[in-house]
Order: sequence, then structure tokens, then C-alpha cells
Amino acid sequence: MARSSLERRLDWELDDGGFVALYEACRIPYELLCHYVPDYILPNGIVIEAKGFFNSADRRKMRAVKDMHPDLEIRFVFGRAGNKLNKTSRTTYSKWADSKGFPWADKSIPDAWHAEPPFRASIAKLAELGVEF
Repeated sequence: MARSSLERRLDWELDDGGFVALYEACRIPYELLCHYVPDYILPNGIVIEAKGFFNSADRRKMRAVKDMHPDLEIRFVFGRAGNKLNKTSRTTYSKWADSKGFPWADKSIPDAWHAEPPFRASIAKLAELGVEF
């Protein structure tokens, strides 16, 4: 059950498009005693985090997860990729993602992401964490 309006919309789009994705299917450890629960995992190993509001704690967490698990293919779907990180920042959500090496999309999961070939290292890491399709 999706928690945010963006996640509810993505659920609908996935269902309507006939695509498969697991929702919050595992806990990925990062740093000390912390866990990250990805919003969606596609069968090809793409991990998707849906973000309407993207605060500094979320950004710190995602950098830590990527640093600890470089094999995971983590991507963002932003509710509004052009939003600024804060009122005084010139950096948008999308520019932040680009600067940190995270692929991203605005508002929807691109159909092309579903069609990409399997990310074997990401799938292997997810299998270690108990994710199976």
C-alpha cells in the first residue's frame, strides 16, 4: 500500500501498464544499524525511490546507501524534479541527482526503465537481501 500521492500514482501507472514491481520488498542496511526500504524494485534490478519532498536527511541517507551498496542500480522518480533543495538553494532535485550519479525521472517511471536489460550486480545484491521475483 503506497504511502504518498506520488507512490499511489506510480502504483496505478504500473498496474495500468501491466508492469511488475515489488513495493517496499526489503530492508537495505546502511551506516550503523540503519535500514533503507526502497519504494519499488523492478525485475531487472532497478531500485526506485519515489520522492515528492526531498529533504537533507533523505539526501544524506541515499548517498550513504549508494556508498555502502555501489552494485545497486538506484534511481529516483521525483514528484517535481525542478523543485529547489530549499528556499535559498539554486540546486534542484534533478541537479542534485545528476551530481551524485543517480538517474532520475519526473512524475512517472519511464517505460524504457522496464525494458532495460537486467542489472546482474543489482539483482545479485537484492537476492542477498532476500528479494525474489
